Amino acid sequence: MIKNVTFEKTTYAEAPAKFEAGTPNIADAVGLRAALEYVQRIGLSNIAAHEHALTENATQQLSTIPGLRIIGTAKEKVSVISFVLDGHSTEEIGKALDQAGIAVRSGHHCAQPSLRRFGVETTVRPSFSLYNTHEEVDRMVDVVRRMARGIRI
Repeated sequence: MIKNVTFEKTTYAEAPAKFEAGTPNIADAVGLRAALEYVQRIGLSNIAAHEHALTENATQQLSTIPGLRIIGTAKEKVSVISFVLDGHSTEEIGKALDQAGIAVRSGHHCAQPSLRRFGVETTVRPSFSLYNTHEEVDRMVDVVRRMARGIRI
C-alpha cells in the first residue's frame, strides 16, 4: 500500500494496492485449513446424514403442533424449516426461542416473493447443522408447543 516512506514524506501506491494491508491474512488461511481438515475427518456424508436426521426430527415434531404451518415441504431440501404459528407473530416466536437458548431467524429472510406465494409475509426459520443436537430440536419444539397451547413463556 506504500510506494515509499521517509521521515519527510510518504508516497502511497496507486489504487487498488494503496487500500491493501501490509501483512497477508495468514491467520484466516491457517483457520480455513483446520476447518477443512475437521470436515474431512467427519466426512461430508456423515454431516449431511446428521443434518437430514435433525431436519426430519424437527419436521415430524413440528407437524404435530395445532396451528403450526410449515412453509415449503420439498422432500430433498437443505436443513432448514420455515414455519408460522396461528396467533403469534414470528418475532414473538423468535424472541421466546432466543430466551430458551435456541437461535432462529424470524422475518422475511429477503424472500418476500417466495413467502407471498405461500400467503405469508414472515416466517420463523430454524436451520440445523453439524453442531446441533436432537436435544436442541426437542427444546425448540417444546417452546413452540407451549406457545401454541397459550402457555406464557
